[in-house]
Amino acid sequence: MGSFSIWHWLIVLLVVVMIFGTKKLRNMGSDLGGAVKGFKDGMKDGSTTDTPVSPNAQVTGTPATDKSTIDVEARQKS
Repeated sequence: MGSFSIWHWLIVLLVVVMIFGTKKLRNMGSDLGGAVKGFKDGMKDGSTTDTPVSPNAQVTGTPATDKSTIDVEARQKS
């Protein structure tokens, strides 16, 4: 009951081809392939960096000039 036989998949494939048509399926396949290729190229470009990644600088007690940042100080209850 959990798996389908090859005949079930062939019937599903036939119905999909009848609904969408072969030209539309071919276009969808080429679009999907182009998207995967673009993603892989983007991952390759992002992984090859010439400069080493440095850790973030330590935050000091100076106030920030950015007004969208909220400065919060935690205090213990007494």
